Amino acid sequence: MNSSMINAMVSMGGLQQKLDMLADNIANVNTAGYKRKVGTFEDLLTTMKQQPQGFTQPGRLTPLGFNQGWGSRLTMAQPDLSQGPLQQTNQPYDVAIEGDALFEVITDNAGNRAYTRDGAFQTTFDTNGNNILTTKDGYPVSAADGTRIEIPADVRSVRIEKDGSVVGLMGDGTDVRLGRIKLVQAVKPALLAQVADNLFTVPDGINRTDAIRDVQPGADNGISVQQGYVEQSNVNMTEEMTELINVQRAYQLSARALSSSDTMMGLANNLRA
Repeated sequence: MNSSMINAMVSMGGLQQKLDMLADNIANVNTAGYKRKVGTFEDLLTTMKQQPQGFTQPGRLTPLGFNQGWGSRLTMAQPDLSQGPLQQTNQPYDVAIEGDALFEVITDNAGNRAYTRDGAFQTTFDTNGNNILTTKDGYPVSAADGTRIEIPADVRSVRIEKDGSVVGLMGDGTDVRLGRIKLVQAVKPALLAQVADNLFTVPDGINRTDAIRDVQPGADNGISVQQGYVEQSNVNMTEEMTELINVQRAYQLSARALSSSDTMMGLANNLRA
């Protein structure tokens, strides 16, 4: 009975983590650029129990012994980087990625980087009075050369090409190249850590090249940048609700097994010789 209680409690812990993950996905169904989380489960240590020879009976087809499991746990939570639907906004600083890539943004003065699919950009004045391209949370968008993209005051409008190049239309009608938005591709999405503000980072202790690589939009890789569009969340409510029901039922089953084991243990303790 102790083993059955341990089995049920361990499984309930993993299922609770899965429920929290599904709740996070559902809560962000309308968050631009959000990538749903996917969980992976595995069995814990399985013990092989050997039965005495007295269990050998005529007509028995199975060998002696049985496996005793100890529940399952959530071993990995990784982002599903599949593309969400693109919504047209016609806003000049709204940018969406078509294909497998991420925007790179600068998160602090030390030059640390983070990555996102949320291209709802805007212009913001920094402490030096420079007008730069940033995310809606104020993080500067990284250019291909690692610097920030500045929008001069005399630029009348901005055009963003499919390769990420930012071109400004000057007052005299000439074009000036302001930089190219830097894109990266996740080599191993499981290595990325999701942090606040809908951003992904490479955790400490992991080489950047093991998790991501720089990529340039082009016809050979199917990656392009679309101006005037914003990528929506890739959460499918039908799939998430179906998975939520399945996890809730599994949790209820484990809870019932725990309750039954507790009842059986109480009966055994009250037995009189």
